[in-house]
Amino acid sequence: MIRVGQILYEERIKRGIAVEEVAKATKIRVSFLLAIEKGEYVKLPSSAYIKGFVKNYIEFLGLPKKELIPLFKREFDDSEFLRVLPIGFGEKQEIPFRRLRLTYTNLLIVFAFILLAGYILFQYRYAIINPPLDVNSPRNDQVFSKSVAITGKTDPNSTVFVNEEPVSLDKDGNFTKKIDIFPGKAIIRIKAINRLGKSTEIERKIEVVE
Repeated sequence: MIRVGQILYEERIKRGIAVEEVAKATKIRVSFLLAIEKGEYVKLPSSAYIKGFVKNYIEFLGLPKKELIPLFKREFDDSEFLRVLPIGFGEKQEIPFRRLRLTYTNLLIVFAFILLAGYILFQYRYAIINPPLDVNSPRNDQVFSKSVAITGKTDPNSTVFVNEEPVSLDKDGNFTKKIDIFPGKAIIRIKAINRLGKSTEIERKIEVVE
Protein backbone atom coordinates (compact mmCIF):
# COMPACT_ATOMS: atom_id res chain seq x y z
CA MET A 1 0.00 0.00 0.00
CA ILE A 2 1.36 3.38 -0.95
CA ARG A 3 1.89 5.72 1.97
CA VAL A 4 0.55 9.26 2.28
CA GLY A 5 4.03 10.48 3.14
CA GLN A 6 5.40 9.03 -0.09
CA ILE A 7 2.67 10.78 -2.10
CA LEU A 8 3.49 14.08 -0.39
CA TYR A 9 7.21 13.61 -0.97
CA GLU A 10 6.81 12.76 -4.67
CA GLU A 11 4.46 15.69 -5.23
CA ARG A 12 6.86 18.10 -3.54
CA ILE A 13 9.81 16.84 -5.57
CA LYS A 14 7.79 16.96 -8.80
CA ARG A 15 7.00 20.63 -8.17
CA GLY A 16 10.58 21.43 -7.21
CA ILE A 17 9.60 22.72 -3.77
CA ALA A 18 12.24 22.62 -1.05
CA VAL A 19 11.15 21.20 2.29
CA GLU A 20 12.26 24.45 3.93
CA GLU A 21 9.71 26.30 1.81
CA VAL A 22 6.97 23.98 3.04
CA ALA A 23 8.10 24.48 6.62
CA LYS A 24 8.00 28.26 6.24
CA ALA A 25 4.52 28.23 4.74
CA THR A 26 2.94 25.66 7.07
CA LYS A 27 4.86 26.59 10.25
CA ILE A 28 5.80 22.91 10.62
CA ARG A 29 9.38 21.98 11.46
CA VAL A 30 11.52 20.55 8.70
CA SER A 31 12.26 17.47 10.83
CA PHE A 32 8.52 16.84 11.24
CA LEU A 33 7.87 17.20 7.53
CA LEU A 34 10.64 14.74 6.70
CA ALA A 35 9.25 12.32 9.30
CA ILE A 36 5.80 12.54 7.66
CA GLU A 37 7.28 11.86 4.22
CA LYS A 38 9.09 8.78 5.56
CA GLY A 39 6.10 7.58 7.58
CA GLU A 40 8.12 7.86 10.80
CA TYR A 41 5.26 9.21 12.87
CA VAL A 42 6.92 8.18 16.12
CA LYS A 43 9.27 11.15 15.68
CA LEU A 44 6.34 13.58 15.79
CA PRO A 45 4.34 14.95 18.75
CA SER A 46 0.90 13.61 19.75
CA SER A 47 -1.56 12.04 17.33
CA ALA A 48 -3.58 15.27 17.22
CA TYR A 49 -0.50 17.14 16.01
CA ILE A 50 0.28 14.43 13.47
CA LYS A 51 -3.19 14.60 11.93
CA GLY A 52 -3.03 18.38 11.79
CA PHE A 53 0.44 18.38 10.23
CA VAL A 54 -0.57 15.89 7.55
CA LYS A 55 -3.74 17.84 6.76
CA ASN A 56 -1.81 21.12 6.44
CA TYR A 57 0.82 19.49 4.25
CA ILE A 58 -1.88 18.08 1.94
CA GLU A 59 -3.58 21.48 1.73
CA PHE A 60 -0.29 23.23 0.98
CA LEU A 61 0.34 20.95 -2.01
CA GLY A 62 -3.28 21.25 -3.13
CA LEU A 63 -3.86 17.50 -3.11
CA PRO A 64 -7.34 16.01 -2.61
CA LYS A 65 -8.05 15.68 1.09
CA LYS A 66 -11.08 13.44 0.58
CA GLU A 67 -8.82 10.75 -0.82
CA LEU A 68 -5.66 11.22 1.18
CA ILE A 69 -7.09 11.73 4.69
CA PRO A 70 -8.90 8.33 4.71
CA LEU A 71 -5.72 6.76 3.32
CA PHE A 72 -3.73 8.33 6.12
CA LYS A 73 -6.20 7.11 8.75
CA ARG A 74 -5.85 3.53 7.51
CA GLU A 75 -2.09 3.88 7.56
CA PHE A 76 -1.82 5.59 10.93
CA ASP A 77 -2.40 3.46 14.04
CA ASP A 78 -3.57 5.83 16.75
CA SER A 79 -3.09 3.23 19.49
CA GLU A 80 0.67 3.39 19.00
CA PHE A 81 0.71 6.97 20.16
CA LEU A 82 -0.33 6.80 23.77
CA ARG A 83 2.29 9.34 24.77
CA VAL A 84 1.48 13.03 24.52
CA LEU A 85 5.02 13.91 23.43
CA PRO A 86 7.81 12.23 21.43
CA ILE A 87 9.98 9.49 22.91
CA GLY A 88 12.12 10.70 25.76
CA PHE A 89 10.45 14.09 25.88
CA GLY A 90 7.97 13.14 28.59
CA GLU A 91 10.75 11.98 30.88
CA LYS A 92 12.62 15.22 30.33
CA GLN A 93 9.57 17.21 31.34
CA GLU A 94 9.68 15.78 34.86
CA ILE A 95 13.28 16.85 35.40
CA PRO A 96 12.72 20.56 34.72
CA PHE A 97 9.65 20.49 36.98
CA ARG A 98 11.64 18.96 39.80
CA ARG A 99 14.47 21.36 39.16
CA LEU A 100 12.02 24.25 39.14
CA ARG A 101 10.50 23.09 42.42
CA LEU A 102 13.97 22.66 43.90
CA THR A 103 15.04 26.06 42.62
CA TYR A 104 11.90 27.65 44.07
CA THR A 105 12.59 26.00 47.44
CA ASN A 106 16.19 27.18 47.34
CA LEU A 107 15.06 30.71 46.56
CA LEU A 108 12.69 30.64 49.53
CA ILE A 109 15.50 29.42 51.79
CA VAL A 110 17.87 32.10 50.51
CA PHE A 111 15.19 34.77 50.86
CA ALA A 112 14.42 33.66 54.43
CA PHE A 113 18.12 33.66 55.25
CA ILE A 114 18.51 37.17 53.85
CA LEU A 115 15.54 38.37 55.91
CA LEU A 116 16.92 36.76 59.06
CA ALA A 117 20.42 38.14 58.44
CA GLY A 118 18.96 41.57 57.74
CA TYR A 119 16.91 41.48 60.93
CA ILE A 120 19.89 40.42 63.03
CA LEU A 121 22.09 43.01 61.38
CA PHE A 122 19.49 45.71 61.98
CA GLN A 123 19.03 44.73 65.62
CA TYR A 124 22.74 44.59 66.35
CA ARG A 125 24.00 47.14 63.83
CA TYR A 126 25.41 49.38 66.53
CA ALA A 127 27.31 46.46 68.04
CA ILE A 128 29.62 46.28 65.02
CA ILE A 129 29.82 49.98 64.15
CA ASN A 130 30.30 53.07 66.24
CA PRO A 131 27.09 53.86 68.11
CA PRO A 132 25.13 56.98 67.15
CA LEU A 133 25.37 59.95 69.46
CA ASP A 134 23.34 63.14 69.29
CA VAL A 135 23.97 65.90 71.83
CA ASN A 136 21.14 68.40 71.99
CA SER A 137 22.58 70.47 74.82
CA PRO A 138 24.92 72.14 75.42
CA ARG A 139 25.94 73.78 72.18
CA ASN A 140 29.47 74.93 71.48
CA ASP A 141 30.37 78.28 73.06
CA GLN A 142 27.12 78.36 75.00
CA VAL A 143 27.22 80.34 78.26
CA PHE A 144 25.86 78.88 81.50
CA SER A 145 25.52 79.94 85.08
CA LYS A 146 27.13 77.21 87.21
CA SER A 147 24.75 74.26 86.48
CA VAL A 148 24.88 72.68 83.01
CA ALA A 149 22.33 70.22 81.62
CA ILE A 150 23.62 67.69 79.08
CA THR A 151 20.92 66.02 76.98
CA GLY A 152 21.07 63.76 73.98
CA LYS A 153 20.30 60.39 72.49
CA THR A 154 22.17 57.21 71.54
CA ASP A 155 21.56 53.50 71.00
CA PRO A 156 19.66 52.11 74.03
CA ASN A 157 22.18 49.25 74.31
CA SER A 158 25.14 51.61 74.65
CA THR A 159 26.66 53.13 77.77
CA VAL A 160 27.03 56.90 78.00
CA PHE A 161 29.63 58.84 79.96
CA VAL A 162 29.76 62.56 80.60
CA ASN A 163 33.25 63.60 81.68
CA GLU A 164 33.91 59.93 82.59
CA GLU A 165 30.78 59.69 84.74
CA PRO A 166 28.14 57.12 83.66
CA VAL A 167 24.72 58.39 82.64
CA SER A 168 21.48 56.41 82.72
CA LEU A 169 19.41 55.95 79.54
CA ASP A 170 15.70 55.47 79.04
CA LYS A 171 14.30 52.69 76.81
CA ASP A 172 14.70 54.89 73.71
CA GLY A 173 18.30 55.85 74.42
CA ASN A 174 17.60 59.36 75.67
CA PHE A 175 19.78 60.69 78.46
CA THR A 176 19.97 63.75 80.72
CA LYS A 177 22.80 64.71 83.06
CA LYS A 178 23.23 67.86 85.17
CA ILE A 179 26.68 68.80 86.33
CA ASP A 180 28.17 71.75 88.21
CA ILE A 181 31.22 73.42 86.69
CA PHE A 182 33.45 76.13 88.14
CA PRO A 183 33.28 79.52 86.44
CA GLY A 184 35.39 79.88 83.31
CA LYS A 185 35.79 78.04 80.07
CA ALA A 186 35.33 74.27 80.15
CA ILE A 187 35.18 71.24 77.88
CA ILE A 188 32.45 68.66 78.32
CA ARG A 189 33.14 65.23 76.81
CA ILE A 190 30.17 62.98 76.03
CA LYS A 191 31.00 59.40 75.01
CA ALA A 192 28.80 56.47 73.96
CA ILE A 193 30.30 52.95 74.06
CA ASN A 194 28.64 49.79 72.70
CA ARG A 195 29.06 46.21 73.89
CA LEU A 196 32.01 45.56 71.59
CA GLY A 197 33.87 48.61 72.81
CA LYS A 198 33.10 50.74 69.75
CA SER A 199 32.72 54.34 70.83
CA THR A 200 31.59 57.74 69.64
CA GLU A 201 32.71 60.88 71.43
CA ILE A 202 31.54 64.47 71.15
CA GLU A 203 33.11 67.51 72.82
CA ARG A 204 31.32 70.72 73.73
CA LYS A 205 33.26 73.87 74.65
CA ILE A 206 31.24 76.08 76.96
CA GLU A 207 31.69 78.97 79.35
CA VAL A 208 30.37 79.23 82.88
CA VAL A 209 29.87 82.61 84.52
CA GLU A 210 29.15 83.48 88.11
